[in-house]
Amino acid sequence: MEIVETKVAVLDGIELNDASVSKPFWSAVFSMAMGVAGLIVAEFLPISLLTPMANDLAISEGTAGQMVTATAVIALLSSLLTAVVTKKIDRRTVILAFSVMLIASNLLAAFANNFFVLLTGRLLLGVALGGFWAIAAAVAMRLVPGDQVGKAFSIIFGSVSIATAIAAPLGTYLGELMGWRGTFMLAAVLGVLAFIWQFFAMPSLSPQGNTRLSTLLVVMKRPQIGAGMLAVLLVFGAHMMAFTYLRPFLETITHMSVPGISAVLLAFGIASFMGTTISGPLLKKSLRVFQVGAPVVLVMLAIGLALLGSIGWIASLLVALWGFTFGSVPVAWSTWLSKAVTDESESAGGLLVANIQLGMAIGAAAGGLVFDFSGAQSIFLAGAVVFLAAVVIISRGIIQKKHIPGR
Repeated sequence: MEIVETKVAVLDGIELNDASVSKPFWSAVFSMAMGVAGLIVAEFLPISLLTPMANDLAISEGTAGQMVTATAVIALLSSLLTAVVTKKIDRRTVILAFSVMLIASNLLAAFANNFFVLLTGRLLLGVALGGFWAIAAAVAMRLVPGDQVGKAFSIIFGSVSIATAIAAPLGTYLGELMGWRGTFMLAAVLGVLAFIWQFFAMPSLSPQGNTRLSTLLVVMKRPQIGAGMLAVLLVFGAHMMAFTYLRPFLETITHMSVPGISAVLLAFGIASFMGTTISGPLLKKSLRVFQVGAPVVLVMLAIGLALLGSIGWIASLLVALWGFTFGSVPVAWSTWLSKAVTDESESAGGLLVANIQLGMAIGAAAGGLVFDFSGAQSIFLAGAVVFLAAVVIISRGIIQKKHIPGR
């Protein structure tokens, strides 16, 4: 293990390593990428395993879906508090602790004999998930010279796209092959491998800066930021309201087999990855078109699934288009925020993560209630209404405003 001491420069409010850093720690960067892939896989496994988990634990699918809500709520709190709570702890130790939590959460899920034990595991995952994202960018920037930070980011966030693409279909396939408990055991193994890699690859990184919660409030009060964060909450909330219960929808409304559901979820993941990749270069010229255009398209897709979801090929096509469209959403809002808040980028990033997690928590919870009381089709109609509300807020609170914060 090596101890890294770096000079730092400040660019747009973000501390970057000085080019004098002797060598990049690429193995450490890849170990972080593997860790975040494990976190993403664990986060999305319940979506593909919802039905067998609910049946095995003798709970409703709506209740089982609250696992997603619990994870998101804790991730929200963790994303806001981690930088403050761990400000005196070596970043290597913090990263390793999150990997231990990932392993423990998957083991608790695998051996859970009731919903309470399962929920405990998901809460632990929420701590690791939100905490990792709160410090991931800052840690990555200290592992490589300043001119290679972009490459480090692409490695870490590229692993997110890949994990998102394969998590749901792989979970469905493995769940059918070895059961949902065996699938969580494999997820724990992935966490163990990430921990071992990080243990040997991560250098010691002493904490830097003096993070305060008050900065978040200062950023939130700036023009357009409040409207933007509300729009983010609504868009991600509507997405999770529907996506969390996609498998039950395909089972009960479209009447798909498990292999068919796996194929649809894989198409969703691949389309989402394509949407993320293609939207990147286009956002430089048409950012606001993506901000308002994506939720407009998602309104139409949600209504289409509610009305025509019983037809197999139409449902499959609409789900794939949903993935492609939503793939641009995180990129668009991250790009907008980086331009809107140039002087407090880390605080703004934490605020964005917190709103995303809050939206996911509310969306999954609301979707569970709608599913239990009105059925799967009603979820997509409710999602369409929420997407439409986001369109109104974006149009009135951001698109019509000429002032761009941070400029």
